[in-house]
Amino acid sequence: MPSPAISFAALLRGTRVRSYANRLPLFTRLVLVAIVVFWVLGLVPVLDLRNWGALVPDLVGITTLYRLNTFPFIHLNLFHAVMNILALIPLLERFEAEYGTLTSLALFFGPFATLPAFIYLFIEKFVLRANTSVMGASIWVFLLLGIEAIRTYKMNPYLVVGTHNIPTWTTPIALLLCVAALVPSSSFLGHLSGLAVGYFCGLGYLKYLAPPEKALRFVESKLNLLGRLPHYVSLDQKTYGRFGVLPTSGSPPPRSSGVALGMVGSSQRLGPSQNDWLHSMSSSGVLRIRRDPRLLKLPPYLSLLCIVVGVVWLFLLPLDDYSRRTYISENALLPGQVHTYFGGSDQNVFRAYKHETGGLVGKSNIEINDGLETIVKSIGLKTSRQNFTYQSAGRVYSGENLYAILQAPRGDATEAIVLVAAWENVKGEHNRNGIPLILTLARYFKRWSLWSKDIIFLVTPDSIAGPQAWVDAYHDAHDSSRVDSLPLKSGALQGAIALDYAQEGRFESVHIVYDGVNGQLPNLDLINSVNSIAGGQMGMGVSIQEMWHHNDQYPDRLRTMLRGMLKQGLGLASGPHSSFIPYHVDAVTLQPFGIGWQDEMAMGRVVEGTFRSLNNLLEHLHQSFFFYLLMQRERFVSIGTYLPSAMLVAANFTIMAIALWVKSGQPVQNAKKEPEQDGSDGNPSTPAVERDLFLPLGVVTLCQFLAVVPLYLFNHATESMLTPTFTIFAVLNTLLPFALSQYLTQYHAPTTQQYQLIKSFSLLLLGMFLSSLATLNFSLALIIGLLAAPLTFMRPFPTSPAARFLCASLLNAVSPTAALLIATAVWRGLDVSTILRGAAFAWDVCGMYTPVVVWCVWWPAWMAGSLVVLGRPEERKVKTL
Repeated sequence: MPSPAISFAALLRGTRVRSYANRLPLFTRLVLVAIVVFWVLGLVPVLDLRNWGALVPDLVGITTLYRLNTFPFIHLNLFHAVMNILALIPLLERFEAEYGTLTSLALFFGPFATLPAFIYLFIEKFVLRANTSVMGASIWVFLLLGIEAIRTYKMNPYLVVGTHNIPTWTTPIALLLCVAALVPSSSFLGHLSGLAVGYFCGLGYLKYLAPPEKALRFVESKLNLLGRLPHYVSLDQKTYGRFGVLPTSGSPPPRSSGVALGMVGSSQRLGPSQNDWLHSMSSSGVLRIRRDPRLLKLPPYLSLLCIVVGVVWLFLLPLDDYSRRTYISENALLPGQVHTYFGGSDQNVFRAYKHETGGLVGKSNIEINDGLETIVKSIGLKTSRQNFTYQSAGRVYSGENLYAILQAPRGDATEAIVLVAAWENVKGEHNRNGIPLILTLARYFKRWSLWSKDIIFLVTPDSIAGPQAWVDAYHDAHDSSRVDSLPLKSGALQGAIALDYAQEGRFESVHIVYDGVNGQLPNLDLINSVNSIAGGQMGMGVSIQEMWHHNDQYPDRLRTMLRGMLKQGLGLASGPHSSFIPYHVDAVTLQPFGIGWQDEMAMGRVVEGTFRSLNNLLEHLHQSFFFYLLMQRERFVSIGTYLPSAMLVAANFTIMAIALWVKSGQPVQNAKKEPEQDGSDGNPSTPAVERDLFLPLGVVTLCQFLAVVPLYLFNHATESMLTPTFTIFAVLNTLLPFALSQYLTQYHAPTTQQYQLIKSFSLLLLGMFLSSLATLNFSLALIIGLLAAPLTFMRPFPTSPAARFLCASLLNAVSPTAALLIATAVWRGLDVSTILRGAAFAWDVCGMYTPVVVWCVWWPAWMAGSLVVLGRPEERKVKTL
């Protein structure tokens, strides 16, 4: 008689879980109870169970050898205990069912606990000379995984990935590395010790660790353990004790309960009747779950859960438990550890230079550079110029850069630091104090002989095009038809500081601008160094993201983070420093703000302190973070903490795409019709449906190709044509889904399956693109993912025109064109032409890829979703497989 199929409803009610728990053998139950009891006792503060039973190298002695056996049962917290229980119980149950309860008891309270402990103690105490305590049953998990990996390797030696053969015994090592990287406070050495013992046992040496079989059989027979102990597993591996599961010809064998169905090679060790049971179980139960229509109702809820958890995760980041304080990773920087001497008579020099540069205001770029070059040459520096010309949106951006190089007295011209000041900042304001300050610093730095790196002083006519042309030419990545080469160069650029000092009068604080093109960020050590020098040594206030007054509470932290994410997501250049970051040159822009008692000399001392810190570097900044979100000047979140937020939002598209693919392979059945059963084995006899892929692939491909149209139009139209072009495109963008849907319905009559496949392919591409983008530009991936989230829940409404047009209207409200119009309404002073002109300029000059993501990733998915919503599927007879 075949085994009954797994019922999906029973699975939801937990009957399968209870059935599995009732089949657990005796020793597995004892271990489970022991872990729970030890955890409960650990909650009592008086007992201090963790210090009593943990494996602490310095505390292990003759009188404390009990720690070798107690540490696997003690856990740090509830999460630690639950995760270890879920991982250990299936493996331990499988081991006990194969070797018997008495053998398992002897091994796990003997060599399986002491051998990994001794290996760990030896390496930790005598090799590493450390005293890190360990606890938890995960050491047994990796031990059992090692045994299973060697067994699997003997039957299936390799996993084939492309053209590479990966030995199957390496899979626990990959899991070991993942756990060490992802699980905080996990002991890599402890897990490795358990895995080593597992490999040793799997190679056939387990018989040397187990007690003699004759002795175990003598004890088992004399004490009649099989008859007295419930759920006891005998040494012959065929019978359980009373109240256990007695194997029959049609019931599952004890050893196959739990994970045996999922283990490679488990069925090869079973008898014929047991293999028949496994075949019946897999064909009847598992396939029935997979084909149960109720299972396909879960993905929308899972997708919604991913979106909600992703958003909630984002709003938890400003809390102290998820963010941490900044720190200097590169010890060679030593920020704020030197005395700065800029000041005194240098203030008179600054005033003289300010007077001379003030006379150049209103003159042409060439005349300005002539005047500045005369000053720089009088200081004794080598100077050079560079012409550039860019064209974007019908405008011509041309100018001439002036730069000078201070050769390091103690260097070999292999490394350099850049000090930048643009004649006009990003707001078009004259940098009235920044230009004379950079000239004063050049004269001041020339008098010092401590520099081990060359210093380059760069003056550009604007804050975006000029620095971009110079840094492109410095790295020989420029278009020679638009940008001249640099006749004078130095070594590899180690860092850059830009001065945006358009404010007159004394200031209170300094604003650090650090956002780069396409959301790239400088090394966090550079920001921390400037913050340490300005906020610590100089006593200035420091702010980021235009948060002029920050009280370090949750609302201000959240606003700072969201502002940073918005700028990172847009990907625009925010200052002269932004052009350096794509070339892995860490750079920031410093802006004074507020009314206080700090003057130009204080700003010069900040620059001097920062340059002297960069001068100490022995190698490029690399030890700190390049991916982070700043909540406040001294608090940040690293990529490992914030990345799951965007990944969860992107995963919801993939989940729904897979669900739709599975659903498209099932025939549309009448709800009242019961599925037919094959009387021979109880398997579902519903045939699979052949998928018609040509039309869905054609529609998705067409949407992707159409995306080239807006990308080309908005990056090549002249400034005067941007607004009319956008207006026409917005109207066509609203009508195009209706026209394409009407064409598909009239000439191709897509079925429900084809609409499912259109949506599946579209969401699959969207999820794939956003998951990859999240590792490069987290903010842009999250913003696009949230705006495209309604696409996950759209479907055809063939019998409800009202619902169809309502959903179509909702999609139009979250389309790329609607988002652009909403942005112009939210940010006053911006219009469509200004936004599109800025995007085109960033595309042509800085290489910003945000338009590609908007028009070639988000817009095609929106178009495919609109076609699905407006679709009226026609049911036709489909082929079955």
